[in-house]
Amino acid sequence: ARRFVVTTNSQHGYTVAPNLLARQFAVRAPNRVWMSDITYILTAYGWCYLAVVLDAFSRKIVGWAMAEHLRTELVLAALNMAIGQRHAKGVVHHSAHGTQYTSIEFGLRCKEAKVRPSMGTVGDAYDNAMCESFFATLKEELLARRRFATKAEARMAIFEFIEGWYNLNRRHEGLGQV
Repeated sequence: ARRFVVTTNSQHGYTVAPNLLARQFAVRAPNRVWMSDITYILTAYGWCYLAVVLDAFSRKIVGWAMAEHLRTELVLAALNMAIGQRHAKGVVHHSAHGTQYTSIEFGLRCKEAKVRPSMGTVGDAYDNAMCESFFATLKEELLARRRFATKAEARMAIFEFIEGWYNLNRRHEGLGQV
């Protein structure tokens, strides 16, 4: 049996960005829509957390970060990696309502980078199905098959999975199996 771990707090009084997607996930070019979410990874020394930014067109992970905490810095690091790699302006960044994404610091970074925040409905996994699908693949292909002795070992395995396999070799039905 798996233990339930809460990854974000969506029951807060912070300002929530409008849902700019309304489940219209068909994207015709890269850097138009980025999806973002957080998952958790168990190691022998406790939990660590993975935040990803996924390009809705290619399903490629364009930004990611790991940390031992769920503070705003985690999602900012993933966003900053995506911005640094893609230099996209006007991209819609779609996420959940977690306090990391509704923080003033995150909103200011989006404004500075000309990224348009968007947030789905609370408790609705379909609003962020692309990230949920990536996490399911990560858990099935890596996490279910391996136990990590240290957080550094987990970090290296995640790096190899994302940069060495998922972004380079995976096929996706939304891309015509390309």
